[in-house]
Amino acid sequence: MKKLLKIGVLAVLLATLLTSVASASSAYATYTYSSSGFVLESPDAYSVDTIVDSAYMGVDVLKPTDIEVDSDGNVYIVDSDAASVHVLDRYYKHQYSISHFNNEQGVADTFANPQGVFVNDKYVYVCDTDNGRIVMFKRGSDEFVKTVAQPVSNLFEEDAIYKPVAVAVDEYGRMFIVSSTTYQGVIVMGDDGSFYGFVGAQKVSGGSTLGKLWEKLRTSAQKASEDENVSTEYNNITIDEDNFIYVTTDTIDEDVQQAAITSASGTYAPVKKLNASGVDVLRRNGFFAPSGEVKVSTSATAKITGASQIVDAAVGPEGTWSIVDAKRSKIFTYDAEGNLLFAFGDLGNLKGNMANIASITYQGDKLLVLDKSNINVTVFRRTEYGDILINALRNQNNRDNTSAVDDWKEILKRNNNFDVAYIGIGKALARDGEYEEAMTYFKYSHEKEGRYGDAFREVRKEWASKYFVVIPIVIVAVLVGLSLFFGYAGKVNKRVAVKVGTKTIWEEILFGFHIMLHPFDGFWDLKHEKRGSLRSAFIILLFTVIAFFYQAIGTGYIFDSRSVSEYSSIYNSILSIAVPLLLFVIANWCLTTLFDGEGNFADIFTASCYALLPLPLFVIPSTLLSNVLVANEKGIISMLVTIAYLWCGLLLFIGMMSIHGYSVGKNILIIIFTILGMAAIMFLAILFSTLMVKIVSLISNIWIEISYRM
Repeated sequence: MKKLLKIGVLAVLLATLLTSVASASSAYATYTYSSSGFVLESPDAYSVDTIVDSAYMGVDVLKPTDIEVDSDGNVYIVDSDAASVHVLDRYYKHQYSISHFNNEQGVADTFANPQGVFVNDKYVYVCDTDNGRIVMFKRGSDEFVKTVAQPVSNLFEEDAIYKPVAVAVDEYGRMFIVSSTTYQGVIVMGDDGSFYGFVGAQKVSGGSTLGKLWEKLRTSAQKASEDENVSTEYNNITIDEDNFIYVTTDTIDEDVQQAAITSASGTYAPVKKLNASGVDVLRRNGFFAPSGEVKVSTSATAKITGASQIVDAAVGPEGTWSIVDAKRSKIFTYDAEGNLLFAFGDLGNLKGNMANIASITYQGDKLLVLDKSNINVTVFRRTEYGDILINALRNQNNRDNTSAVDDWKEILKRNNNFDVAYIGIGKALARDGEYEEAMTYFKYSHEKEGRYGDAFREVRKEWASKYFVVIPIVIVAVLVGLSLFFGYAGKVNKRVAVKVGTKTIWEEILFGFHIMLHPFDGFWDLKHEKRGSLRSAFIILLFTVIAFFYQAIGTGYIFDSRSVSEYSSIYNSILSIAVPLLLFVIANWCLTTLFDGEGNFADIFTASCYALLPLPLFVIPSTLLSNVLVANEKGIISMLVTIAYLWCGLLLFIGMMSIHGYSVGKNILIIIFTILGMAAIMFLAILFSTLMVKIVSLISNIWIEISYRM
């Protein structure tokens, strides 16, 4: 009985533990993306505080379309079907509704399908969409102020329809209006009805090549008739405390939008940050441009496919801001630099999931998410992790570097995959002049050119000032050494030219420098005077392979294009150098045998290997330089590598012409057909290997079947 009692108690405790764990887990995942595009799980930055429905509010909401919060925490919900704006207190209880009012003429008036609302310190601005106007009320009451009608300007087309769906107002009273039927950009006007112009016109993505061609071929009449059905360029707008406006759109071609994620260009970005002149000033310094989901499915069987559908943006604390992916019911939050801080949310009916997000807004440390399908507001409260994250950003913005480092380290204790934390620590250390340590943290975050490059430039500057006497001495010594070496090689080559008998391997290798500078004479002597051999050719090939292997493992961090998961081996270098060379030699030998080529296989191979000599002679110095140069000095390395390949190609061309005794024209044709022959050999090799795999698989299956039957 005692044993049974103990087992029962343990079972109850285990069930309680499992229940508590299940209740503590979220109905959604919080995550970020690595530099390689892999999803990295993150602690929840927000957790569900409560869900506010019509019964909780104390007002019957029919079809919510927008949500806004004023500086006192009061909540404004636009109800398009009820033609009302419901005003709730900070605890989400109904205070009053704005629906009926007397207009300027003293006539009773109402809204028609209102879509958006904006609140500042003085007024409430309602987008009375189907009435084509903005209606202003005094904040804190339903007292009517005035209506702002459709702007009048020659910039509007003659039959243009004006349907305001979202509005934001700066501290000077300028209204920035998004109209669902206006494609010229955001409308800017005063509250007196004066029209200032359009800003931030969204460039239309042509989509497919066929679509772009059709766009050019359409007549004016076709454009006029078809453009009536073009979706709005922008669908929502918000403004921050510095009067920068955030605009969102969901009309960009999905393939174009997704491709733009990997670039820093905002041309086809679904969210932009515009200044008063309409210039996009959004920083896109993260691994991926702020556009929502990075890894999306294109499979026809997937539940959700394609790029994110961005429908709203909200400005948070300390330069953070969020966007909504309505397609996936997810919220993506970024910092002022465009780094993804966290993403969370999901479709569904569980607590914390949303069916159809219409709008989001911040209320202090809370995030309010309006679900127009479930007709409720999910209130997310910032977690301890989220608080530390905001404190880190606050200290970073205030240049309190010591506190910022402490906060970022606390973040890393909870989420050691968070690259933004490493960047934050690196920035703080760089501000304090700790550049070498800052470089270490920037490297942890896989940050190469920008911040790492700036810190590396400072370290290089300190190193150069410390060894300013030694550096010119070393440079002069290297130049003198090169001069002496080439002088020595020239003397040896001149002496060996009249030497009778076998050449040493050192003399054969030094002959390669003569070929580099005197290719016509050099390749003639290589074949007819036997100044080189297969053994020296193999040594030069080996030297080239080693040089490229050193380039793979020794390139400076800034110029290393490998991803975190990639690694280099000597086998990769062999495959990248020796295999193409061997393909070229085989294809060239096959062709020149048929077309009166004078060189045999050994001649072609030897000449090709000698032609490779400029590659290691330039690749090794360029690799060394990559460890002391920064990103904006990349041109030096590119120039050296380009010279190496051009020199190598020229030597290969002259070598084949000299070896086979061809004219320039015939040699060009043979080189072209050699390249085609290389492709044919590769195709046959792949075909043969595939066939062999199938044969082996067939034999294996037959053997297994016979074994079972025996």
